[in-house]
Amino acid sequence: MLSGRVADRLFGALARLAALLTLGLLLAILASLLVGAWPAIYEYGLSFLGRSVWDPVRNEFGGLVMIYGTLATSAIALMIAVPVSFGIALFLTELSPAWLKRPLGTAVELLAAVPSIVYGMWGLMVFGPVLSTYVQQPLQKLFQGVPYLEAFVSGPPVGIGILSAGIILAIMIIPFIASVMRDVFEVTPALLKESAYGLGSTTWEVVWKIVLPYTKTGVLGGVMLGLGRALGETMAVTFVIGNMNQLNSLSVFEAANSITSALANEFAEAGEGLHQASLIYLGLVLFFITFVVLACSKVLLNRLQKNEGARS
Repeated sequence: MLSGRVADRLFGALARLAALLTLGLLLAILASLLVGAWPAIYEYGLSFLGRSVWDPVRNEFGGLVMIYGTLATSAIALMIAVPVSFGIALFLTELSPAWLKRPLGTAVELLAAVPSIVYGMWGLMVFGPVLSTYVQQPLQKLFQGVPYLEAFVSGPPVGIGILSAGIILAIMIIPFIASVMRDVFEVTPALLKESAYGLGSTTWEVVWKIVLPYTKTGVLGGVMLGLGRALGETMAVTFVIGNMNQLNSLSVFEAANSITSALANEFAEAGEGLHQASLIYLGLVLFFITFVVLACSKVLLNRLQKNEGARS
């Protein structure tokens, strides 16, 4: 039987080893991506990020269309999912009757268990036609001849494209963000909320001035979890984004492509050489996008904490 001091040292060493192993795996992944993408990096450099040409026949490649599709669909997903998730978490923690709280919370969490390919099939066969018939076509008639707005809703009315992919992603990440928000809202001390209610605060004032400042770290973490899920989603996006490697306009209904769908569609058939290296270069770009997002969230969180300290 190990003594308490020896057991603590052994546990500390194992924890340190686990942390170093994680860091080593991350560096190994980065190194393998750099090695695999080096032919494309040598050929195009950073100009790869601004090239919209993707032609395996002529061996010319650029990642602009895929990068734009990834960022656009993820942004649309966040704009939809964050307010909806906040409303779900607020209702479950502050407004829901006791008999509804558990079944509704379980139903929201079950959405996360639906396979992504099911979301993609549903989006292609059910949601896409509905979006085309009841949203895209009426908007095209409404904005016909209107400068800029007409181009914003242009495109063939088939129900697949950037907006469709963004909405499907929003549905997929809502359970993750809502569950995290609900859990962090529930850890707010009841004494703080009851004191605010006792002073005459409304529910919204309690949430905005008490709950959110107390749980901002967890809320931001939930949003970043959802964003990471949206950036890395493959199958659902592949079904509904259109998989077109050309960007004809900035319409939200325009068929496009994303980094993950391009990798899923082409990597197995790409031969060794510039085509495969360009696909790995896209994976490297996605790696850095995720890193930048996490770094920006950390900077934002530190700034929020400094502002909170300055006010106090």
